Amino acid sequence: MRVEELKSLIRQVPDFPKPGILFYDITTLLKDPVGLRTAIDALARQYRDSPPELVVGIEARGFIFAPAVAYALGAGFVPVRKPNKLPAATERVEYALEYGTDSLEIHRDAVTPGARVLIVDDVLATGGTAQAVAKLVERLGGVVQGIAFVVELTFLGGRRKLQGYPVFSLLEYER
Repeated sequence: MRVEELKSLIRQVPDFPKPGILFYDITTLLKDPVGLRTAIDALARQYRDSPPELVVGIEARGFIFAPAVAYALGAGFVPVRKPNKLPAATERVEYALEYGTDSLEIHRDAVTPGARVLIVDDVLATGGTAQAVAKLVERLGGVVQGIAFVVELTFLGGRRKLQGYPVFSLLEYER
């Protein structure tokens, strides 16, 4: 399967999670074995020549792709979670979503100073979540080598918040 064909596996759900939002549902891609393999392989291929030491996955759907990409690249996996889900000392960041605010946490010892880090999530919308995670990684001394997404909603302009970071998206939606 070609990467461009993955769009045919993504369901569009209007008015979710609230009226006026068009939600791009990747669960239909995930259940397709060829589609899932194509997405993971394409994400990993982008970083194969210069693999990161760590792949950070953002709760919740980033947890689907990041560990698989980490495995494919021979890197470690680090989860970034909602507050009060990690058992040891954490760093926390609050950020704006396209429909509210939220917080995320990472273990303070998850990233060693100077470690090359790839951040992986399912969708780039407004960029606030990925920007917050990049700040967390940098606060711990890590170097953000890249930020990768399966889907980018280009009409929301999320890349603007990620200026200065290499951003890669498998698929783009212009509306």
